[in-house]
Amino acid sequence: MSKFQIITTALFIIFIVAGLIAFATFRGKNSQNMLPAISIWGTLPSNLIDQYVNKINISRSEALKINYTEIKEADFDKTFVEALARGQGPDAILIPPDLIHRHEDKIIPIPYTVFSERDFRNTFIEQSELYLNKNGILALPFIVNPLVMYWNRDSFTNAGIATYPRYWDEFTALGTKLTVKDVNSNIRKSVIALGEFANINHAREILGTLFLQSGNPVTYRETSTDGNSTIVSSALGDRSYRGSATSLPALNFFTKFSNPSNPDYSWNRSLPNSKSSFLSGNLATYFGFASEINDIKQKNPNMDFDISPLPQIRGGKYRSTYALMYGFSIVRSAVDTNSTYTIISALLAPESLKDMIELSYLPPVRRDMIATGSTDPYLSIFFDSALISKSWLDTDKAESYMIFQDMVESVTSGKRIPSQAIQQGSDEFDISLKKI
Repeated sequence: MSKFQIITTALFIIFIVAGLIAFATFRGKNSQNMLPAISIWGTLPSNLIDQYVNKINISRSEALKINYTEIKEADFDKTFVEALARGQGPDAILIPPDLIHRHEDKIIPIPYTVFSERDFRNTFIEQSELYLNKNGILALPFIVNPLVMYWNRDSFTNAGIATYPRYWDEFTALGTKLTVKDVNSNIRKSVIALGEFANINHAREILGTLFLQSGNPVTYRETSTDGNSTIVSSALGDRSYRGSATSLPALNFFTKFSNPSNPDYSWNRSLPNSKSSFLSGNLATYFGFASEINDIKQKNPNMDFDISPLPQIRGGKYRSTYALMYGFSIVRSAVDTNSTYTIISALLAPESLKDMIELSYLPPVRRDMIATGSTDPYLSIFFDSALISKSWLDTDKAESYMIFQDMVESVTSGKRIPSQAIQQGSDEFDISLKKI
């Protein structure tokens, strides 16, 4: 073990002990003293967080003092870990569920004696439960950005199609009307962008959604035999989670759209990326995040498009869509754990989150707020999608992207049959998950 590793490990042990002491006297409020300033690091835009805090402070007698630092997603892990090693870490971080396992040892869990697991499940949408472990709550959910379907209304209307597809199997019939090929079978217009990877925006998340809708959780978590740590494993080829019985149909469906011998053929790797194709009017449907709506409007203000929930498996038991989610975690380096929790709780109050909906144009993470619904034509779709949103634990998003890409391209290139691709990908994913 290097000198740097020894110092880092020693610091984390100190943080753990300090965290346990802090929560041993935790009261969940700090009404007797003025709240101090706290530092929060995250990858969300600083102007969004700053505007949010300013709006909240307008109606507060005591202003929240938050120093928020925006860090590029690609740099976050390194910046965060190196800062902790120097003893200069933040009080809290905004972290997605798929990276919570990677930083679990740097976070102080909020004990269930402070915020019960029952109350947590009753308060927040199901995806938030990835933030739970046996010791407490690793993060309090803040914002959710679900994957939805954008569809070109002109394309559908001109083809005599009255409404959008609600189920994946509808794309077969739609393809005969919306996919256009020239005399040489070159694709000129397409109904759906699936089958390839590199030129499909959010391909990892779309394929992952198909796994989730098929009943495969992508990864699963269990406690180590000594009870001291959490182990995350791939479920894609794991028999305990019916492995390929649930993941193989999803991969087969995803890849068939790039097979020229398949009647559903509508996409190949020579085409522009899916978002560009949609913006140019050559792709009838685009699977993107709710947060992309303003970008699409700005880049093609003349396009007549609408938004719908992501298609589901007809008769499926697992209605779901992938969503980006971010939650506040209290870091073991926090100067004042009680005050940090109090401030975060204020940021997540229903009256505060109403401001976030207005600022971000994204749905809430709270069940009670989703239940009230929205009269906005787009937000109403986002609300419904947030309720069924899911994701999975990961340790390296970039690495899992490459594993998923190889899984798909090994099938489309004929290198492996789908069952071999699933098992190979699952094995590689398992190794990646256990690196930490």
